[in-house]
Amino acid sequence: MEARTETVTVADGSFDLHLWLPPAGRGPVILLIQEIYGVGPYIRKVAEDLAALGYVVGAPDLFWRIRPNWVSGHDEAGTNLSIEMVSTFDVPHGVADSAVALTHLRGLPEAEGGAGVVGFCLGGSIGYLLAATVEVDAVLSFYGSAVPDAAGMLEKITCPLLLVFGGSDPYIPRERVSVVEKAAAGRPNVEVYVAEEAGHAFHNHEAAQFYNQEAARAAWDRAVHFLGRNLAPASLP
Repeated sequence: MEARTETVTVADGSFDLHLWLPPAGRGPVILLIQEIYGVGPYIRKVAEDLAALGYVVGAPDLFWRIRPNWVSGHDEAGTNLSIEMVSTFDVPHGVADSAVALTHLRGLPEAEGGAGVVGFCLGGSIGYLLAATVEVDAVLSFYGSAVPDAAGMLEKITCPLLLVFGGSDPYIPRERVSVVEKAAAGRPNVEVYVAEEAGHAFHNHEAAQFYNQEAARAAWDRAVHFLGRNLAPASLP
C-alpha cells in the first residue's frame, strides 16, 4: 500500500520519508514517527490503518545518520539491538528532522486540510517535543518516555494533545505518569489516557512480549476519535 518514498533534505544530508496515500488520493497529513525498531512492519501497518481512514501518512527514517533505513526484529534480540541503536540517537536532531519532514508533508500535492503527528515509544517522545516547537493541528503520543521529565513543556503546547500510557509500564512507572496527569489538569487541549493494566508498547502487535490486544483496541479507538475530532479528512467528491 506504500505509495512512494520521498527524499527530505536537511543541512547535513537527506533521509527517506515513506508515504502512504488514502483511497481518495489526498487528505490531511499525518507525520508518523517511528519507534525504536525503525520503520518496520508495525509502523507500516499503522501507516496503512491511518491511510485507510483518509489521511496522507509519512514516516521518516530517523536513524539515517546512524544506519539508513535500519529495521530490527521485535523479539528479545531485536529489542536489545534497538535499545543499543537508540542509545546513539540524537533526540534534538530527531525533533528537527521531524519538523522538516512535517513541512515536506504539508507541501505535497496530495495534502489537503490540516496536519497532525502520531508517534510511538521513541516517536511518542519526539512528537511531544515537536508539539512544543512547531505549529500543528493535533498530536497523538503513545508512551513517550521523555514526556514525564518534560511535563513542564505542556505550557508551550496549544494544539489538541492526546497522551497515551500503560499504567503497568516498567519503563514509565505509574507515578511518573501521574506527574503528567497533574501537569495536564485544567488544560482543555490536553487529554491523558492510561490503560491501567497494560505495559509499555502495548499497541505493538509485532512484539508478543508487549502486546495487549484489549488495551490496544481501546486505545486505538480513542486515538481514531481524537484524530477525527481534530484532524478530520476533508470532504472529498
